[in-house]
Amino acid sequence: MIKVEDLKKEFYVSEKISGPFGAIRTLFNGRKRSVLAVNRISFTINEGEFVGYIGPNGAGKSTTIKMLTGILHPSDGQVSVLGLNPQQQRQQVVRELGVVFGQRSQLWWDLPLEESFELLAAMYGVSSSSAQKMMKRFDQVLGIGEFMDVPVRKLSLGQRMRGEICAALLHRPQILMLDEPTIGLDVVAKNSIRGFLKEINQEGITILLTTHDLKDIEQLCKRVMVINHGKLLLDGSMQDLWQGIGLLSSLTVDFLEEVDATDLFSSDISINQINPKRIIAEFDRSKVKANSIINRLGVLGEIQDIHMDEPDIEVAVQHLFK
Repeated sequence: MIKVEDLKKEFYVSEKISGPFGAIRTLFNGRKRSVLAVNRISFTINEGEFVGYIGPNGAGKSTTIKMLTGILHPSDGQVSVLGLNPQQQRQQVVRELGVVFGQRSQLWWDLPLEESFELLAAMYGVSSSSAQKMMKRFDQVLGIGEFMDVPVRKLSLGQRMRGEICAALLHRPQILMLDEPTIGLDVVAKNSIRGFLKEINQEGITILLTTHDLKDIEQLCKRVMVINHGKLLLDGSMQDLWQGIGLLSSLTVDFLEEVDATDLFSSDISINQINPKRIIAEFDRSKVKANSIINRLGVLGEIQDIHMDEPDIEVAVQHLFK
């Protein structure tokens, strides 16, 4: 479905001059330096895969997606999407692509969501009956019917993101590319979107997901690619990622009544009792599952609440390849 070979993207930016009138002097200076956003990466994504593409800010994730969609031209290397060149055959490619950029909208800001869908359906040549069928499906899974008549500018972030994903799928693309689709969303909205993405992937849609949320990757992706400073550092399973990170996850457990964890020793878990009703367990996700820890702690008493903290993805990548 997607094939990338030795892909490179180089930008040229003006060298800044400090001091008095620095901005004006920079404007007329003419000296530029190169910035290598994507540095000779290669990968293949097969039909029906759900691939996570992660890395810190400025790693090259969005630049890669923009080259896959034909928005940017590579400085060097080859890109093939469905056997087509996205730069030279962009119209044919985009008909089979759905793209969501979390911080940019493809919806019309002042129009009701329903009218945005109507315009998109007309642009892609989707029949009225097919569009209605898709919107009915979207409503059943994502509950968009309750705000279809609301102008996009008045939608909450969670509502807008649900609308963005529906808009990207309205023309039934073979490939869906998602750039931070759950950014800024609450837990309920995230779970709703994750469930929907799982469902459409099981129906055969190939998905490439970039995100800073490791829970998105863990719950959705069987394969993960890590990029940093434009270089592809890892291409493997979630197990490969956890083993490479080597950082501890944290599980906070609150109990209804006072408990005593004095005798709860383990070589693979670090137990810290914060107060009589709260215990924090730190552990390596590549060696121990969270459920097994919850089961162990459950023998101490009735659990009231559980909170999980994962390693920050910025820190994770730094530890991955020091």
